[in-house]
Amino acid sequence: MEEQTIRPIRKVLIANRGEIAVRILRGLRELGMRSAVIYSDADRASLPVLLADEAYRIGPAASSESYLRSEAIIELATRIGADAIHPGYGFLSENADFAGQCEAQGIIFIGPSADAISAMGSKIESRRLMIDAGVPVVPGGRDPLPDLASAEKEAAEIGYPIMLKASAGGGGKGMRRVAEAGQLAAAFRDARSESIAAFGDDAVYIEKFVDEPRHIEIQILGDAHGNIVSLGERECSLQRRNQKVIEEAPSPIVSPDLRQRMGEAAVQAARAVGYSNAGTVEFLLDGHGDFYFLEMNTRLQVEHPVTEMVTGIDLVIAQLRVAQGYALDQRFDDIQPRGHAIEVRLYAEDPFRNFMPSPGKIRRLRLPEGPGVRNDCGVYEGAEISIHYDPMIAKLIVWGEDRQHAILRLERALTELRIEGIQTTTPLFLQILRDEDFRSGNLDITMLDRKLADGTWARPEEAPFEDLPLIAAAIAHSQRQRRTTSVPASATGKRSQWRQAARRQALRGGTWSS
Repeated sequence: MEEQTIRPIRKVLIANRGEIAVRILRGLRELGMRSAVIYSDADRASLPVLLADEAYRIGPAASSESYLRSEAIIELATRIGADAIHPGYGFLSENADFAGQCEAQGIIFIGPSADAISAMGSKIESRRLMIDAGVPVVPGGRDPLPDLASAEKEAAEIGYPIMLKASAGGGGKGMRRVAEAGQLAAAFRDARSESIAAFGDDAVYIEKFVDEPRHIEIQILGDAHGNIVSLGERECSLQRRNQKVIEEAPSPIVSPDLRQRMGEAAVQAARAVGYSNAGTVEFLLDGHGDFYFLEMNTRLQVEHPVTEMVTGIDLVIAQLRVAQGYALDQRFDDIQPRGHAIEVRLYAEDPFRNFMPSPGKIRRLRLPEGPGVRNDCGVYEGAEISIHYDPMIAKLIVWGEDRQHAILRLERALTELRIEGIQTTTPLFLQILRDEDFRSGNLDITMLDRKLADGTWARPEEAPFEDLPLIAAAIAHSQRQRRTTSVPASATGKRSQWRQAARRQALRGGTWSS
């Protein structure tokens, strides 16, 4: 076995915010590592700042002036003696230049190499790599489309419907479905315009449109010694405008044979770029059981907890160990899912008003508890939800013995959850969990948008007041306390102070009955 060269990590600077910063903090503490976080002016009183060993202002509220200031973040890491930077997800997590700058300054970047990020950051380049590596891809072009005429020619060869996709895209930006030739010109213009606005790059390409596919992703983990393993799949088909909303593991449709084949393809994809650390290979699965490479996310995913729940592997701790140079050991051999886990993303949005953001102060927060329930929360009661960042404030994850058990447990947990002062997506989740298509596992990536559009899932006319039993119990308890602690006037020779005060109020014109 190759000798391990270990670079010990003693302090980590977390270049992120919210619930993922809290998640990383917990992993650091469990490994005895010191934590430091950056914060913007809007996050001065945030939960990560309160929990971290050290906290440093990085700039104003705007991300471009704070969490995206790569040079300032690296300078801070050097100044405070941080051995490593964990980027979390979003912001700089998939920025190859940032990873390269860390490496150049002798700072461990807790993620893959800059070369791997760069190779997988371009959808066109990654398609070429996957084709050469023998990984199945959706039929389509290998090169950016220079003009509309080229797009028309390629679309005619592939056959409609087709998808236009931004090469540098993500989160549905720069993506357009084109059903027929007459729609192509406008879609081509809009896709390029949106792509350059979002990514500074107007390169787009064509893929064949896969009708009502499922979105299945494979969690992989690699080390610096060439070992790469698959940790199983996640079902991510419930999406709103190509943004994931609910994730689960394992998928209700993936058989052991399909799991093995998709896992092997994901490892093959990762090996093609010499991948190390945690990453996710995403596939589209059609109705015939054929799967196609979609993209690779070169970072920890938002939905990583469901994989942790069914495998028992702490992915953040695994990231930290791999980053220090440790090899994957026998714990990672032939991992199979145990039970079923589901995650819902709690957004500060009103799902029944076109997901309108709902900033403001959280006046009350009660998180669900009990067996098999996990809260990855980035806020606290009294925290202010800013307009400047992604509206996801927490994730609620449950584990059950099987999928049906997990659904019932999640439904129970959501009825216990209380967030007041802002609107959240909780009411929508309860409707989804009670939907027959969801319960039967009949999912595809259009399902959420389709059912919202046709009114299947709409705001309840009158939400159940489920705190009523708690209020009734509190009133009964208060009355019992009053009866057992009140002292009769005859026993003391005088009325109690509260009765005297009430009597004085009555004499001044109030009402009183004894």
